[in-house]
Amino acid sequence: MKDTVEIPKISVIVSTYNAEEWLQKVLWGFNQQTFKNFEVVIADDGSRDATKELLEQMSKEVFYPIVHVWQEDDGFQKSRILNKAVSSCAAEYIIMTDGDCIPREDFVQVHYINKEEGYFISGGYYMLPMNISKLITLEDIQKQNCFNINWLKEKGIPQTFKNNKLTANGLISKLLNWITPTNASWNGHNSSGWKKDILNVNGFDERMQYGGQDRELGERLFNFGVKSKQLRYSAVCVHLDHKRGYKTPESIAKNVGIRKDTKREKRVWTFYGITK
Repeated sequence: MKDTVEIPKISVIVSTYNAEEWLQKVLWGFNQQTFKNFEVVIADDGSRDATKELLEQMSKEVFYPIVHVWQEDDGFQKSRILNKAVSSCAAEYIIMTDGDCIPREDFVQVHYINKEEGYFISGGYYMLPMNISKLITLEDIQKQNCFNINWLKEKGIPQTFKNNKLTANGLISKLLNWITPTNASWNGHNSSGWKKDILNVNGFDERMQYGGQDRELGERLFNFGVKSKQLRYSAVCVHLDHKRGYKTPESIAKNVGIRKDTKREKRVWTFYGITK
């Protein structure tokens, strides 16, 4: 029986749009978490009824509460639905990820134990090709096979440096987090921060469609004085492959312009966010 009275320690926002097969795998992943005191808030950018039906079914199968936040389909409006999801979060601390990223069993715990006032956390992901994305089953997620580099190699994953994302632990993962040249930016697929900080910069800029709206939020957090922690080798999820039909040169160009303005003017607040 789920306790509806207790406020969860963590709210996990999962964005989705008409991708039930992938979303189910992600929800299975959250059902394996070692840290249990969280809710999952689905930020649904206008999916068909099949997503709602899946969530009703999964609510009966998983230990955590699922909150479904939906808006009418109006093209790619991820920033808008994420703002609605942030407003719906019950916890003071929010993890954001996508409905195509299966979390490793320690995913929520790593975010939880590393959270700190005045910081947000930047995690990474491990990209999987389509054939492996398809063949991952519930059992593979329960046994954590999809995070096991030997299992993945058997399926054809090549030997590359990025495999360290799955194999590194303890001091090695700390060292790799420290030396990586990648910026500790706000990444929509794997980041976390305090709800009050996100509200203080007014959430996502809803003018922004595909391409960098997550980074722009992070840039305003930096301007506000929030620092970031690099945990790309500690907070681990695997990214399932998919097409990106919503990626257009126009949306990328528009977003690049908005990000330039944010940096140049050291903007903290967007007038196109949660508070209109």
